[in-house]
Amino acid sequence: MTKRTSAKYKIDRRMGENIWGRAKSPVNRREYGPGQHGQRRKQKLSDFGTQLRAKQKLKGYYGDLTEKQFRRIYAEAERVKGDTGENLIGLLERRLDAVVYRAKFVPTIFAARQFVNHGHIEVNGQRVNIASYRVKEGDVISVRERSRQLAIVLEAVGLPERDVPDYIDADHHKMTATFVRTPSLGDVPYAVVMEPNLVVEYYAKN
Repeated sequence: MTKRTSAKYKIDRRMGENIWGRAKSPVNRREYGPGQHGQRRKQKLSDFGTQLRAKQKLKGYYGDLTEKQFRRIYAEAERVKGDTGENLIGLLERRLDAVVYRAKFVPTIFAARQFVNHGHIEVNGQRVNIASYRVKEGDVISVRERSRQLAIVLEAVGLPERDVPDYIDADHHKMTATFVRTPSLGDVPYAVVMEPNLVVEYYAKN
């Protein structure tokens, strides 16, 4: 768990933004980058640098996915009819770990991945332990009966930092959540501005 905790703080520092809106983010205290030269890293980014930063920020937000994982999701977004940037956001938000995080069953996206992997989640009554599992509209995600009193779950439900978005219908008494619809960029409650259009530009050139 230490590795995951340090990872999310590292991502915040690297991006120079509190990307999850967490009260304990080190960026709330120091807005410059990590390392002894961090305060000197405010130079203007090139177009490539801006696009790369947008990609790193979006990739980091969802638990710091590997480049291979993220590239695969992007390729699928590109194949689907419609705006590639919007499709990318929709696919990322349909990941089971993202839905568990959005439903406030756990406090962080990192915890959501671990929570799913450890078998605490059911989808439509069937146990699923794959964080990248793609949720469909109408699917009911629930915390397994024996896991509902875990400290991590009780902590998450009481978090004042974020609300459950309206594309997920969560019932914290029953510990269930229904994935109502695939969201667009404007529906997703990011704590910072995400720019999937720049991600599209990045991959178009690389």
